Amino acid sequence: MKNRSSRRWGRFGLFFVIICIVVGLTAGTSMKLWNSIPLGLDLKGGFDLLYQIEPTKDHPLTKEGVQAALQAVQLRVDSLGVSSPIIELEDGNRIRVQIAGDFDQNYYQQIIGEQANLEIYGSATLNPKTGKWTPAPKQKPLATGADLKSNSQWATDQNGQNVVTLEFKDPAKWEKITKDYLGKPIYVFLNGNLLTNPVIQSVMYDGKSEISGGDLNTPEKCETLAKQLNAGALPYPLKLVSSTNVGPSLGIASLKATMWAGLAAILLIFLFMLVLYRLAGLIADIALVAYLYLILLTFAGLHVVLTLPGLAALVLGVGMAVDANIITYERIKDEMRNGKSLQSSVIAGNKRALRAIIDSNATTFIAGAVMYWFGQADIRGFAISLMLSIVISLLTAVLLSRAMLLLFTKSNVVNHPWWYGVGKGVVQK
Repeated sequence: MKNRSSRRWGRFGLFFVIICIVVGLTAGTSMKLWNSIPLGLDLKGGFDLLYQIEPTKDHPLTKEGVQAALQAVQLRVDSLGVSSPIIELEDGNRIRVQIAGDFDQNYYQQIIGEQANLEIYGSATLNPKTGKWTPAPKQKPLATGADLKSNSQWATDQNGQNVVTLEFKDPAKWEKITKDYLGKPIYVFLNGNLLTNPVIQSVMYDGKSEISGGDLNTPEKCETLAKQLNAGALPYPLKLVSSTNVGPSLGIASLKATMWAGLAAILLIFLFMLVLYRLAGLIADIALVAYLYLILLTFAGLHVVLTLPGLAALVLGVGMAVDANIITYERIKDEMRNGKSLQSSVIAGNKRALRAIIDSNATTFIAGAVMYWFGQADIRGFAISLMLSIVISLLTAVLLSRAMLLLFTKSNVVNHPWWYGVGKGVVQK
C-alpha cells in the first residue's frame, strides 16, 4: 500500500514539475524570445521595391541570367547589412525586395538596382558635339568589374583625394595592362560614362590600384560605387516598377491590433476548455502555453520573419492545437460512457483519436506546402507559419498533453468522471 501511495504521489509530483517547467520558461524568457524575432515589413515598417529585369539586344533573358541577376541583388542587399530581408523572384522576370526598418530608401534603391558596369579601355574618342567620351569602335575592354575582387572600399590618397581602391583577382593581368600602357592613358568607364582617364605612371605588380575623379567627389559616392562593385555587376538592367514605403507607425498599430485580437482569442479558448473539460481542459491549456512558447523559440532560432499573415497563422494554429485536444477528450468521454475505467478510457481514447488528428493535420500541412510552392511574398509567410504551427501543435497536443493526462490519471489524485467533462451519472467499472 505504501509503495502504491508513493508511486501515485510520485506521478503527481512529476505532473506538477512539468507544469512548473512550462510556466516558468514561458514567464521567464518569452519576452526575450519575442524581441529577438525579426518583424516583417507590415509590422516594423520599411519599404518594398519591385524591379523588372530588362533584356538587351546582346543579352536576351535566359533562366541562368535571371538567376544571376537575383544573386547579384541578394549580394547587394547583404552588403548593406540589413536584418532578414525578403528577396524573391516573381513572374519569372521580376525581383521583389522587402526591407524592414527605418532606412534611406533612395540610397538603398541606388545600391540595389543601379548598374555598376566598370570597364577599362586602352583608347577612347571624344565626340566634339556632345563632349562625351566613348570607347574606340570595335575595341574590347582590357578589364571589367568581373576581374575585381570583392574588397573595394572608399579611401583617401596621400593628397586627401577621395578614391575607390581596387584589387584584381589575377595580379598578372593588371601587371600586363600597366606594362603595355606605361606612360599612356587608360580610360575607365562606369555604366558607359567616362569616370577617369589616368596616365599609367608605373608598373603595378600586386594587382592593387585606385580610381578617382569624375563623380567620385564625395565619400558617399565612393562608398556607393565600392559596394556596387563588391556585389558584382548585374547581368541585365533593372527597371524599378514600384516603390512602396510603409511607415513604422502603421506597422506598430497593426501589430498591436493583431496582438490584442490574438490574446482575446487565446483567452476565450482557455476559458472554453476549462468550462467544458475542467481538469482535462486545464491540461490542454498548459499544452497550449507550451505550444506558444515553442513557436516563439522556433521563430527566434530559425530567424523566421514574422508578418501579419504569419501572426494570423499562429493564432489559427492555437485553434488547431486545441482541436486535437477536443477530439481526444471526446473519444475519452465516449469510452467512459461505455463504462470503462478512467485510465482505460484515457489510453483507448488517445489511440482512437490519434488517426483522426494526424489525418486532419496532414491535409492542412499539404495545403500549406502548396501555398508555399505556388504563392509569393505574404502568402509564403502565411504558409511557413502555418506549417510550423502544425508540427509544433502535434508535439504539444499529441505528445505533451497526452503524457500529462496519463500521469495525472495514473496518480489517481482526482478520479471522478465529472472532472474530465463527463456527466455525473456516468459510473466507472
